[in-house]
Amino acid sequence: MELGRPTGLGCCAGELGAGDGRVCAQANAPREAGHVLGGGTGFVGRALTQLLRSRGHEVTHISRQGGKDRISWDELSHSGLPLCDAVVNLAGENVLNPFRRWGDAFCREVISSRVETTKTLAKAIADAEQPPCAWVLVTGIGYYRPSPMAEYTEDSPGGDFDFFSRLVSSWEAAALIPGSPARSVVVRSGVVLGQGGGAISQMLWPFRLGLGGPLGSGLQPFPWIHIRDLTGIVCHALESECVQGILNGVSPSSPATSNGTFAQELAAALRRPALLPVPAWAVRAVFGAERAVMLLEGQRVVPKRTLESGYHFIFPDLSGALKDIVA
Repeated sequence: MELGRPTGLGCCAGELGAGDGRVCAQANAPREAGHVLGGGTGFVGRALTQLLRSRGHEVTHISRQGGKDRISWDELSHSGLPLCDAVVNLAGENVLNPFRRWGDAFCREVISSRVETTKTLAKAIADAEQPPCAWVLVTGIGYYRPSPMAEYTEDSPGGDFDFFSRLVSSWEAAALIPGSPARSVVVRSGVVLGQGGGAISQMLWPFRLGLGGPLGSGLQPFPWIHIRDLTGIVCHALESECVQGILNGVSPSSPATSNGTFAQELAAALRRPALLPVPAWAVRAVFGAERAVMLLEGQRVVPKRTLESGYHFIFPDLSGALKDIVA
């Protein structure tokens, strides 16, 4: 996919016919009505905002408080969705925040920040007189059961075996809008790698000091994606009129990447050793047993439909991705 030239955003004719008689905003708008982003001020949201604006799209964030180029969640609930071409939800409390104890209160925050924000946006889209043409939700590959051998595509089953898989199921169910003319896409993201945030930000200093290493055995799969590819997939979904359904947001090489391989590649990019594995008991002590599964186990996820949709990865290989990030 070329990301140098802005393109228009429209709806496939067949999708309009399947709706409730309404047409999407762009069909009646004299100019682009812009994109609305939930979670637009987070790590991925900032990168997506920059990409969309560089391609000529106007962007409005939904946040706790309104202001320039933003509306509050309360405004959205009371006044409805502003006229827009597309809506994206990236909102979600950081599950792996090491400063938050894993308990009932934090679990409720994790659920609410994902499921309730998605319900709020879905309702606003359903109630809009002129719904957006596209509705994109970014969830996670926690939908798929951790396994050292199984490979999962977008058509693989999951979503029903632990807290995180059921969370993704509820999250994605909250986005459903029966009869809506809005084209719906769900991107199931892997571990997002990039400068200035995400997983790398917590690992960089130990590795720079030569104190980095794999987590646990290091044999567990490590499903990853560069932030420029995750935002690129979302942009591709917004601008490609016939992309819909589930897309796996992982690198094509991630099924062959283990946590140990990642540790070695990150150390090599920094020209440091990776000799100090973090014991599994230490990971469980910091994050709790339930969250530790996300770090000590993993899934081999294949971006089958993402590639079939015509998206071309900027960073398909881990070594290139890490060199870009630590440069």
